[in-house]
Amino acid sequence: MSEELRNVEHVDESDGGFSNDDLFNITSWGADMSFRELLHMYDDDELLKPELQRKYVWDRPEASRFIESVLLGLPIPSIFLANTEDNNKLIIDGYQRIMTVYDYVVKGIFAKDGKVFKLTNTERINVRWRGKSYNELDEHDQKKIRQTTIHAIIFEQRQPKDNDSSLYQIFERINTSGKVLKAQEIRNCVYQGKLNSLLFELNANLLWRELFGVDEEDARMLDLEFILRYFALSSKEIIGRQSGVLSLKLYLNNYMGDKRHNTDTFIARKRNEFNSLIDIIESLFGHNAFRNITNDGTFSRKFHPTIFDSIMIATNYAMKKGVDVTAIPDLEERHFRLLQDENFKRFISVRTTNYENINGRINLATNILYGISYD
Repeated sequence: MSEELRNVEHVDESDGGFSNDDLFNITSWGADMSFRELLHMYDDDELLKPELQRKYVWDRPEASRFIESVLLGLPIPSIFLANTEDNNKLIIDGYQRIMTVYDYVVKGIFAKDGKVFKLTNTERINVRWRGKSYNELDEHDQKKIRQTTIHAIIFEQRQPKDNDSSLYQIFERINTSGKVLKAQEIRNCVYQGKLNSLLFELNANLLWRELFGVDEEDARMLDLEFILRYFALSSKEIIGRQSGVLSLKLYLNNYMGDKRHNTDTFIARKRNEFNSLIDIIESLFGHNAFRNITNDGTFSRKFHPTIFDSIMIATNYAMKKGVDVTAIPDLEERHFRLLQDENFKRFISVRTTNYENINGRINLATNILYGISYD
């Protein structure tokens, strides 16, 4: 478990899988594509790597064995691609294979160590190619790599047209990267765009890192998901609803896939909102802003997700209503009173994705901290 995961308070917000017939209104087909074609597409930004896989993970022996397999003409597992709205291809599965050939043929540099990409000089590699770079291969072998075809299964979502909802479940079910991907890691692959880039930018905010409690960004993107949660849960669609349970995973998927959330105007507004709010909350509550209190009356060392969304949304709402939050003299005492409130304790810890509990904890934070109702 990463340090960031240990740093986050556990709350009861399990979100099981979801199913919706519309999510699978897709079509797929097979196509044999040569590595020459794939490499050109990658150079022309027509073949897109998921943000998740910005780092190459194969070691040199593994990469060398794959290049040797290509040279030997051995079968290569299929790759999975998804058509994007602008007719590019998003790599769902196969990134390591494609990038191994790209680095060997085009760059000539092995990504993990920055050195010349030569096949390992070991008995596991055929003596004909052992220790050789692409430029040291004869012309026949160079053509062999470029002309080798790999079978691609290509997906395209037909409906709905306004978001890429089905791609999330396709990625979740098909990706074979060797680890179970977290929800935000998949969103990060599927919903590429200005909002996704903004989340990375905001996640590097130094005050946010201080309030979250860990300097280094979480490799599994849990901290990044909390920023998305704040944006999504402050939506007017949530306010006032008192019955039912929110499918948080689906709701966050739809929020990221909504094209209205990728306009320049929206991004600029959310950037300013988050950065300004973090500054204000840190000045009001200090580094304990999003931490619970323990039985002995001291602050926990862990970041608390539902305290975070309560105070963030309540503070932003109060400011929009014209409350001068910096002029409240007893805010520290109000903060303690909020955390000690029995209803608030229940709203932030049990069935936290119930609409009643979402609005209940935000309304209590708004009322106790700033003296107004959340409606």
